[in-house]
Amino acid sequence: MTQAERRIYLIKELLAEQPQYSDIEIPDSEDIQKRLLRSLMNVRMPKPISADFMKIQDEYLSEAISEKGITNIEELSPVSKGIYIWQGDITTLCCDAIVNAANSGLTGCYSPCHNCIDNCIHTFSGIQLRNECDCIMKKQGHEEPVGRAKVTGAYNLPCKYVIHTVGPTVRGRLTSEHCKMLEECYLSCLSAAVGYCMKSIAFCCISTGVFGFPKKEAAETAVRTVCNFLKKHDLKVIFNVFGDEDYEIYQKLFIRTE
Repeated sequence: MTQAERRIYLIKELLAEQPQYSDIEIPDSEDIQKRLLRSLMNVRMPKPISADFMKIQDEYLSEAISEKGITNIEELSPVSKGIYIWQGDITTLCCDAIVNAANSGLTGCYSPCHNCIDNCIHTFSGIQLRNECDCIMKKQGHEEPVGRAKVTGAYNLPCKYVIHTVGPTVRGRLTSEHCKMLEECYLSCLSAAVGYCMKSIAFCCISTGVFGFPKKEAAETAVRTVCNFLKKHDLKVIFNVFGDEDYEIYQKLFIRTE
């Protein structure tokens, strides 16, 4: 099967299991097909699917990620002992674990093609990730509290694990309680990594963006928490940033600490 044939197969299978979308025609455009496939994966509720679908989905996603280009932690240069700053797509990063800034439902973002990290991670990991998160949440019996961490497989991502954490939402004035909750997110993820004998972990900018935490203060909390943790633990930590503004903020923080 070519990548185009896999994509058409996956779209047809997802349309067939959701009668409300039965009148949707598959477009000719490759880009629109990709958006349609991602949208269908995003809105799909957690439930089993055939082994054939899973096989073809895994082949499709593995090739899609490979086409984007995979970055290995060994290729990066540290800004401080055991600490790296990397600007790029976290779904292409090869390390032990990447951190997902999740919502309290923990099963991912259901908004079609939303550009949040939660959506990206669930999209390129595959539907297995949502199903695993759903099992965790059903067993837990309540929404995920702010500041905790849950570890799952990474499936089609180049990393080994995904660590999910729900950060604080800031509406209005930033308080010391917000900073404490964000610190708990980082500590929970770091402790989970050590508990699973991981050697490396990549953090996204937790709680910034739609969660409203100011970027500079979030970065300061992240760097302080990680640096204190690494005084007692041997772990490589990557601060993954996507935009130029975040990259500059983290760079300045490490220049200041030198």
